[in-house]
Parts: sequence; structure tokens; C-alpha cells
Amino acid sequence: MSEQRRPGRYPVGLRDRAVRMVFEAERHASSQWEAICSVAEKLGPTAETVRKWVRRVEIDEGQRPGLTTDERQRLKDLERENRELRRANEILKTASAFFAAELGGPRR
Repeated sequence: MSEQRRPGRYPVGLRDRAVRMVFEAERHASSQWEAICSVAEKLGPTAETVRKWVRRVEIDEGQRPGLTTDERQRLKDLERENRELRRANEILKTASAFFAAELGGPRR
């Protein structure tokens, strides 16, 4: 069973374009934040949203430390699997205790 993500508010094409524009505008701006604000004003999303997109790309490309998108997804999948296994283990423990009691307890 695959989990479907809620689609983002902005299309992927807009995100890619905004990040490209920030990297290009950064050459002419005095700071990256100034470039981010400029691009955000032109395209519509908030500056914070554009900043997050830029940070995600920088991490994915290895320019900044942090978990890449693939690593974050893998971690999320492993955490989900861990929760499911813990739940299954609890169910098995409960069932084992139930059947042990039905059979008259442990034999010695």
C-alpha cells in the first residue's frame, strides 16, 4: 500500500523556476535573502516559502548539511515500519498471554 502525499500548493515547475531565479539573482544581489525576496515578490509565494525551497535544493545538491529528500523519505518509511512492527509485537504478546491462560498456564 503506497501512501500518497498531499499535493503542494505550488506546482513543481514554479518551485524549480523560483530556485533557479534565486541562484541567478544571487549574483547581482547583495545577499541571498534579497534575491529570495525579489523572486518571491515576482512569482507570488512568500519569501519564507521560497527560502525553504532553496534550502531543500542546496541540501539535496550537497551544498548545505542536512538530510536529503531521499534520506528524509527513507527515514519516514523506516519509522512507519518500526511503528507497525511494534504494534504487531504487542498484538502477539497479548495473544500469547491469552492462549497461555486458556491452556492453564505454563507447564512445569
